[in-house]
Amino acid sequence: MSLKDRISEAAAAIQPHLTHKPTIALILGSGLGGIAESINEEFSIDFESIPYVKAAGAPCHAGRFVFGESGGQQLACMQGRLHAYEGNTPEEIAFPLQLLHALGAKRLIVTNAAGGINLSFAVGDIMLITDHINLTGATPLTLDEDNGLTIFPDMSHVYSSSLQKLAFQAAERCGLQLEQGVYLGVRGPSFETPAEVRAFRTLGADAVGMSTIFEVLAAASLGMDVLGLSLITNMAAGIFDQPITSEEVLETSMVAAVRIETLLREIVSCL
Repeated sequence: MSLKDRISEAAAAIQPHLTHKPTIALILGSGLGGIAESINEEFSIDFESIPYVKAAGAPCHAGRFVFGESGGQQLACMQGRLHAYEGNTPEEIAFPLQLLHALGAKRLIVTNAAGGINLSFAVGDIMLITDHINLTGATPLTLDEDNGLTIFPDMSHVYSSSLQKLAFQAAERCGLQLEQGVYLGVRGPSFETPAEVRAFRTLGADAVGMSTIFEVLAAASLGMDVLGLSLITNMAAGIFDQPITSEEVLETSMVAAVRIETLLREIVSCL
């Protein structure tokens, strides 16, 4: 079955339950899934209940689509996401976004939990993603005509400058400090070594994480406007002389979720 047919079959499991087309896709990263609870929900469904969508397996990733309204906008929210370290292929990770695009989403707001590489950052900071470095060693974009994604998309301005400006204005209105920088994506699931962090800093990275890259590549191929936000949940290895744990990442995410929710609601209301 072609990808087009698979997307159509997946969309058929959702469309009858929606009275409005979503215009914005929102992907919530580790520990941030609770933000979906603030949406005026119209319909929700688990990933695995939709044909061809894999179940989420990472801790604190509900693996659920939530459709509804917030700030006068129709949202399609992914409460959790798929990761390569769970054994998913780049194509499987990109499929949910392709599905949301087919349902009507033209903009993507993607969030993640990340380790801080920039020495001026602190745990709990929110970083606006201005660019990324793909060190996953993979991509959902291939020469396969059936993958539904245009190869060789222009990546010069994949993170929309107009959406970045809007995010800074929204943060100011909310009284929030918004950092900015380059996100570096790796496959995981191990945290980075101090030597790797020093190398990443030399490459120009400000934060590092294990997600986001494939979804943004797919969004660029589909011509979607992208806004990216990283929550700095820990400082990367070698910056502090203390161990890094997944529990720390999730705890910080949950504590800071209220601030990110406030910012996202303000951003969405202005789109």
